[in-house]
Amino acid sequence: MRAARSVLNFLKENGVKHIFGIPAGSVNAFFDELYDMPEIEPIVTKHEGAASYMAAAYAKYSGQLSVCIGCSGPGGTNLVTGAANAMREHLPVLFLTGAVPVNTMGLNASQELDAAPIFRSVTKYSVIVKEANDLLHEVIKASQIAVSGVPGPVHIAIPIDVQHAKVDNFQIPVLLERKFMIPDLETIKTAARELSKREDGCILVGQGVRGSVDSLIELAEMLNWPIVTTPQAKGYIPDNHPLLVGIFGFAGHKAASDLIAEGASQALLIVGSSLGETATNNYNTNLTKGRFTVQLDFDQSVFDRKYKTDIPVLGDIHLSLLMIIEELRVLGLSRGSANLVLGENEHPVEDIEEYNTRNVLLNIQKHLPSTTRYTIDIGEFMSYVIHHMKVLTPDSFGINVHFGAMGSGIGSAIGSKLAEPDRPVVCITGDGCFFMHGMEILTAKEYRLPILFIVMNNARLGMVYHGHSLQFKRTIPSFEQEPINIAKMAEAMSIPSYRISGLDDINQDVIDKLMTSNGPAILEVALTDNNTPPMGDRVKFLSSFGK
Repeated sequence: MRAARSVLNFLKENGVKHIFGIPAGSVNAFFDELYDMPEIEPIVTKHEGAASYMAAAYAKYSGQLSVCIGCSGPGGTNLVTGAANAMREHLPVLFLTGAVPVNTMGLNASQELDAAPIFRSVTKYSVIVKEANDLLHEVIKASQIAVSGVPGPVHIAIPIDVQHAKVDNFQIPVLLERKFMIPDLETIKTAARELSKREDGCILVGQGVRGSVDSLIELAEMLNWPIVTTPQAKGYIPDNHPLLVGIFGFAGHKAASDLIAEGASQALLIVGSSLGETATNNYNTNLTKGRFTVQLDFDQSVFDRKYKTDIPVLGDIHLSLLMIIEELRVLGLSRGSANLVLGENEHPVEDIEEYNTRNVLLNIQKHLPSTTRYTIDIGEFMSYVIHHMKVLTPDSFGINVHFGAMGSGIGSAIGSKLAEPDRPVVCITGDGCFFMHGMEILTAKEYRLPILFIVMNNARLGMVYHGHSLQFKRTIPSFEQEPINIAKMAEAMSIPSYRISGLDDINQDVIDKLMTSNGPAILEVALTDNNTPPMGDRVKFLSSFGK
């Protein structure tokens, strides 16, 4: 059989159901083999960059290895951004790229590029395979690396002649399940003892809590400590929980900032946050100042990077939480009624009749199923989503503040829908993002994926416009663009659409029609909002440079 087929057989036997990417001459051996393999569906996208975000979202929401493919040269480099994102998000994605035939390397062959070193800094493992008999071994090795330890992306570059070369049949191995990272029991006991001593503390929750929310809430209720979340972790703690104060960091809430600045003075428990810029409100020194700090994570590199941690607990977060809960029980703590009710996690209701971004998003959300997952793109609207939209059910927001590219939310919506077909998915994007990756709505149409794309169309690069206005008191005219009717674009592609220009245009009938179509739909919001987005201290941080 061809070497390419051996790779696909391995992926099929290990549960891979989709491969995201674009066919091209340097990877056509794979696509030719897929013709005879109905078990694996190629998701042919409009751009490799979008494919990489689809694959990442699929890995995130399916809990499985995901696969993305691109051609040699530019196809491969278009995947690098998505690989870097998967690395930051700890997502197991296998990136396969074509390469020129081995005997033409170094001869300026068409689309020649040594991709392995380019991917090396943004993956756990990257290699080019020049011998056909080594290919399957390397793919197995890379896939195991991707799903082991701290999961992450890997990359294999495969020359055309290697793909087509004949190889012997090989018994297909099963990927070993990821081994649990069990925290040290003595460290757990010490952490529990120190936490139980301190009544005045708080919990900072990052996106690493995903899959462990119930245990986190149980621990918070045992300690009766308030909870603040990072922007990335919006969607994990329901808004109606009395211990939730709000979001700390980019576009966060004043109550959360006040708590970090003035309250909970004795202790801080950090759960699943790498404590990056957006999560710490621009590396706010008040975060750990004077507080006994315990940090739970499975990634050792996050400890003591910027903030000194008194007790780093290395291990799977779910296990760490369960073990600390058990130790707290031994120490006599029990789960009581959470009674702090501190939160400014409620959403302002003043000026509810103004046609602005906040009111549009809150009104649309009223008409959508409570189980909806929102994939949020990068733009001015993202601040309003983080600050104002409601968390009604767990795992309901996909927000990529720290490495999302414009347009990434569009691909993420498709990956999410393929991973969890029964969950309603809504992508909130902007006109700038849409003009980058918006043609992926055709991908959604071709695969009959019922996704609602809400396009906030203000005919300008909104976050850039507001950021420059606030920081420099001026903007470049080309930040604003010629208004385009995106609903008409959708109509030309036979995709259901509706354009609103006022709050009165939002009603249940409109939303229901768009949500029940046999494929994607677009809700265009024609709105230029000159209110300052709730970006928190982001502008102050940028303005500090050069002073």
